Amino acid sequence: MGMLVTDMMHRRLTVPECPGRIVSVVPSQTELLYSLGLDEEVIAITKFCIHPDQWFRSKQRIGGTKKLHLQQILNLNPDLIIANKEENTQAEIEWLAERVPVWISDIRTLPDALEMIRSVGALVCRAEQANALAARIAASFANIHVGNDPKRRERVAYFIWRDPWMAAGNDTFIDEMLRAGGWENAFASLSRYPELCAADIRNAQPDRVFLSSEPYPFKEKHIAELQEIVPEARITLVDGELFSWYGSRLLHSAAYFHSLRSLS
Repeated sequence: MGMLVTDMMHRRLTVPECPGRIVSVVPSQTELLYSLGLDEEVIAITKFCIHPDQWFRSKQRIGGTKKLHLQQILNLNPDLIIANKEENTQAEIEWLAERVPVWISDIRTLPDALEMIRSVGALVCRAEQANALAARIAASFANIHVGNDPKRRERVAYFIWRDPWMAAGNDTFIDEMLRAGGWENAFASLSRYPELCAADIRNAQPDRVFLSSEPYPFKEKHIAELQEIVPEARITLVDGELFSWYGSRLLHSAAYFHSLRSLS
């Protein structure tokens, strides 16, 4: 028997009750499925699904998030594929959706992430565990005390790429996490992931600069490069997964943000 569900793109699809052959094509959602205890049900993941390590080493890999091995996926006879609007390629997901039930998330905010966790839990017969997980994450963020005076919030430039410099702007999950952590996004006036020149960075006048560990592997040498552009800013290498992964890894984000603020 199947059940009719609606995904976060407002698409209606029929999926099996308690799917037993799941393919996950989004790293943060792969880790969520692991946290929900779906070791046997998840049969394939992408090469970027590095958590948990035992799945990365043992599960079949079916390409990258934006370049999936489509026929290989079909050959596995999945009864559910879990994808994401931003992280996957539209044409590939539409091709798969014509042949296999594909549930797609669309996440910009923390409430979106919590909705995804609860929805996926219901989808894979782990509603109780997922609801408890979402509640723990929500409580951890509710305990962040950021103050009410926006003038006291540090302006943070969060970089995701070099050559060209690219930062997180508004309408991104990273922007949401910056605000949740008690910071002001120095590039909140710009949409999505703008390309920036040195003058743009200088004019933003950030108090702090966060250099993400992903997708670009920023290192110590980049700190010196940026320090010449914004000599007054404090520059820190940060764990990008805790700012951009919207699954069960969020359990650790609030405490990490607190530790970063304590370094101010």
